Amino acid sequence: MNMILSDNPALLSSWFAVARSIEVGSAPVQITLLNRKVVLWRGPSGEVIGAPDRCPHREAPLSKGTVSDGCLVCPYHGWTFGDEGRLVRVPSSTEGVPVPPRGHLTTVMVEERYGLVWVCLGTPTSPIPTILEETDPAFRRINTEVDTWHTSATRMVDNFLDITHFPFVHTGTFGRAQDTHVPKIELDMLDNDWYGYRYEIRANNSDLGTLASGQTDGVVERAMTTGFNLPFNVRSEIHYGTGLSHIILLLSAPIDDVTTYFTFVVWRNDDFAVSAEEIIRFDLAIGAEDKRMLELLDGVLTLDQTTLVSVQADKCSVEWRRKLIEMMGIATPPAVAVSSPSAAG
Repeated sequence: MNMILSDNPALLSSWFAVARSIEVGSAPVQITLLNRKVVLWRGPSGEVIGAPDRCPHREAPLSKGTVSDGCLVCPYHGWTFGDEGRLVRVPSSTEGVPVPPRGHLTTVMVEERYGLVWVCLGTPTSPIPTILEETDPAFRRINTEVDTWHTSATRMVDNFLDITHFPFVHTGTFGRAQDTHVPKIELDMLDNDWYGYRYEIRANNSDLGTLASGQTDGVVERAMTTGFNLPFNVRSEIHYGTGLSHIILLLSAPIDDVTTYFTFVVWRNDDFAVSAEEIIRFDLAIGAEDKRMLELLDGVLTLDQTTLVSVQADKCSVEWRRKLIEMMGIATPPAVAVSSPSAAG
């Protein structure tokens, strides 16, 4: 089941993080989401506005224009758009003549949350997922740049929900090749917005890792949770015995079926002794290992439950795919092919 993501109504009604808030300022920004080009700019009121990247006059890309006093100016004929995408000026028209009503832009839904700009191309059916640490004064937030991965969002989520690749893909950061067995996975609601599982691992503590863990031992114990929020959001929590918590929000936004925006956000309850730049180097190195592997894989991750073989350790991904299929309105597939009865969940 190789579903085309860009035309699915459920995805068009979902929120996706596409840019950092600090990147949308004095110039228009073009993004592509679900094969649709969108221009973002910060309007006169300071709110980020999003609209199709096409001037209604002669279809020039508005993202190639400029922003003047919060108004977006088309590069072709200078048509100017203000708050809510309303056409406020047509330079060629006589002063006092009303602007053509069909000249107003049809805007898309935009919200700013967690230092990011989120876009929904349709009418949102669910809110942006909640990260409780965002309002906890004990935690600081660290944002990272939005990167482009040449792989499908479905493959990315499958990877982020999986722990069995740790000893093989993450050998340069924290993976331990000798720890390959995964205890039985039990799925549950982690809180109101996240569904997944809890587990413990022993992780190598490299020089970069010591900055993230706050410990100098060669191996550290991690109590972790990993969970998803539909369609393509993943949250991982890492808790150390010292009381340090490291929360990671992994966000994948489909540019098209095989290209994806990726960014992650970190929350930590540390003492700020280590700079954000140093902290994030470790997570960036881990992400680079994932990216190298995923970009070796062709096409989208099939969503049906029979093409791929799954085992007990894949239980979270199997359940995420089942719920995604349900969300996207696809007929319920046959039972998953597994190596043991327990793996079907």
